[in-house]
Amino acid sequence: MKAYIFPGQGAQFEGMGKDLYDKYELARKRFAQANDILGFDIAQIMFEGTAEALKQTRVTQPAIFLHSVISAELLGSHFQPDMVAGHSLGEFSALVANKTLSFEDGLRLVSKRAEAMQKATELVDSTMSAILNLDDETVEAVCRKIDGIVAPANYNCPGQLVISGETEAVKKANEALLEAGARRAVLLPVGGAFHSPLMEPAREELAKAIEETPFCKPMAPVYQNVTAAAVTEPEEIKNNLIKQLTAPVKWTQTIQQMIADGATEFVEVGPGKVLLGLLRKIDRNVNGIKAEV
Repeated sequence: MKAYIFPGQGAQFEGMGKDLYDKYELARKRFAQANDILGFDIAQIMFEGTAEALKQTRVTQPAIFLHSVISAELLGSHFQPDMVAGHSLGEFSALVANKTLSFEDGLRLVSKRAEAMQKATELVDSTMSAILNLDDETVEAVCRKIDGIVAPANYNCPGQLVISGETEAVKKANEALLEAGARRAVLLPVGGAFHSPLMEPAREELAKAIEETPFCKPMAPVYQNVTAAAVTEPEEIKNNLIKQLTAPVKWTQTIQQMIADGATEFVEVGPGKVLLGLLRKIDRNVNGIKAEV
């Protein structure tokens, strides 16, 4: 069985999407639509902008979404998923590729999500940190003991769990986790505490937009970040998507569940190969390839 996976924030790179734009009429059409929907020239930033310009949340999220969705569309009849999943933002790309959301509605939601998250980051001094070579249970236990808000945010692969919260609480957690045996605790260059309770204002804002957007039954089950389980009902997909902003991304559990449900080949669609790297660390016996368009 074939599983298609879509990357999240951090997969962006300078010049991304230019090759697709130059080569395919479909890509040019999608970029023109995106510029209209977003109200700024995202194509110009993606093709010619600096890494710094691409790092802004309001740019990064639509940029990765665009690259991923156009790539999936260009696969044409070769895109025959038995299951799909996306890491954080990538869940929106997966839902559009999987025919649950239209391209236009997906991009509008991604844009709303990026703006809402940006606003939420400005309310509290917050950050994220990658904890390496420590088991999940120890990280969870240490976070519970820290004064202030800090919680697991991304279960990326065994031995790599990202925590998220108030900057001081995250720094205290880093110290405690190093004492508990973590090999490293690395503050990440992000603008805020994504996938933590501090994203509640963004969740409320995005919830309204999601509720008002039509969702269709997907082509194949989508394994969502919040549950790490197969979902096919549009209302359930909506509810999980709303919860996603304040809940951890259960990526390790998602991949493990897809394998348990019969996935034998994973295809990463979109910029970079971050998810293939994580896949190898979750289960090196499973075949993973990059989608070629």
